[in-house]
Amino acid sequence: MADITNEMRHTLAEKAWQARKNAYAPYSNFKVGAAALGVDGKIYTGCNIENVSYGLTNCGERTAIFKMVSEGCTEFVALALAGTDDPEQITPCGACRQVMCEFCHNIDETEIIFAGKDGQIIVETLDKLYPRPFTKFKTQE
Repeated sequence: MADITNEMRHTLAEKAWQARKNAYAPYSNFKVGAAALGVDGKIYTGCNIENVSYGLTNCGERTAIFKMVSEGCTEFVALALAGTDDPEQITPCGACRQVMCEFCHNIDETEIIFAGKDGQIIVETLDKLYPRPFTKFKTQE
């Protein structure tokens, strides 16, 4: 796993819970917050933003990552998710996993932190969540 301290994991979890407060989820009533630690050392937060046309909804994970990229950082080393009291009850969708792979620092080391309301966390590496990602094409030299 990446060289992330437990203190940083809990900080990311807290930031994800704070971001969750801003979620716009009037249709599903399932609010999600996310916090990504960029390789620049900054924390970028996001929340899910729903739309009556569900295909236009954006997940919290993608919101945080897109915010990070829009502010000039294109890689993250850890991302925390907060959505339910039980950290085992939340997981990224397939679209979010693909976006995470695009912008992670190293798929084998990038940590995805599932944050419970009581401070409990579960940590997985992105390669465990998305073992065979679609990746950028390699060019022949």
